[in-house]
Amino acid sequence: MTTTKELRREAIDGFKTSEGDTGSSSVQIAILTKRINHLTEHMRSNKKDYASRRGLLRMVSRRRSLLDYVRRHDPQGYVDLLGRLNIRK
Repeated sequence: MTTTKELRREAIDGFKTSEGDTGSSSVQIAILTKRINHLTEHMRSNKKDYASRRGLLRMVSRRRSLLDYVRRHDPQGYVDLLGRLNIRK
């Protein structure tokens, strides 16, 4: 598995809207999705890790809030983002 820094850089490069963009909603959603996927794999083998489960639920909630924001302000971008990240609605 690649390091967290590499995952973050990969997500930023794939979803940035301009040079130096590291904080737009789409970039934040992409980073959270990478972290969620990584932590989901961890949870499959460590079922009793309740602290990580709490963190995972918090990340999912944060991503949901950001996705709702994108849906309100850019409906077509929302649909594109769901498709690119393979997130089901």
